[in-house]
Amino acid sequence: MKTFLAIDIGGTFIKYGLVNEHAVILESGREAAPKKLSALLDLIDDLAQKYPQSDGIAVSSPGAVGDDGIIYGSSALPYLHGPNIKELLEEKIKKPIFLENDANCAAYAEIWKGAAQGKKDIMVIVIGTGIGGSIMKEGKLHKGSQLHGGEFGYMLLDSSKNGRNDTWSRRASTAALIRSVAEVKKAAPDSLTGEQIFTMAEAGDQDCIQALEEFYHLLALGIYNLQYVYDPEIILIGGGISAREELITMIDDKLNDILTGIPDARIKPRIAACHFRQNANLVGAVYGFMVENIR
Repeated sequence: MKTFLAIDIGGTFIKYGLVNEHAVILESGREAAPKKLSALLDLIDDLAQKYPQSDGIAVSSPGAVGDDGIIYGSSALPYLHGPNIKELLEEKIKKPIFLENDANCAAYAEIWKGAAQGKKDIMVIVIGTGIGGSIMKEGKLHKGSQLHGGEFGYMLLDSSKNGRNDTWSRRASTAALIRSVAEVKKAAPDSLTGEQIFTMAEAGDQDCIQALEEFYHLLALGIYNLQYVYDPEIILIGGGISAREELITMIDDKLNDILTGIPDARIKPRIAACHFRQNANLVGAVYGFMVENIR
């Protein structure tokens, strides 16, 4: 049975796992994200030596990952952008390397063994400090001409609140939720977490309840727009917030409200949470490796 070392590069942690060809994570762990590229390469090399039985290295990364091995765009780890990361890893580790954007890896996981299994046209929305995502058409990634296919967070929403247009990420991410509550409570955003806001809302805090109502509405608004742009079979929601059991129900209720107000709208987006949750990037990176290297 083939096994692969999967690496998920994040701004705070580097998660890793030994994953087999059936999407089973045999071992896993995490390390603090290195401050320098050389330290990251050394860390991945150390992990490769820890798992010499692996048939290759599958890497999930932030940023716009080109087929040439260069990670374009920006992220919390600036050193990733510019060098040819794939070539550097291949030279150091002497094993086949697969490198792909993290949201695209999440989509791979879901279409392989997750909530989109058996489907071909899907969207995945990843909600965190910003909003990212992925598009799959006929079972294949659609990256777009500028590698920005699936960057849903850049959609513009009309904002009557501040009199200007804002991006979806600026209005409907967990960071936006925190800023909204902090503004009302005249608190510093870094003094709050998304989890605290949900807890306070459950305890009856009206500021948090109102902020969450707006949060769910704005998520539903963006999802409605995406449905009518692409008309996918299903739209999956990932990111840490997808672990909340009420998320899908609340967004679904807001979609009903939107559709009620638009008599011509007859297509309701079908939404669900990502099956693999926090492990989607690891599992999906392995599937991407297999698609690219095992024909």
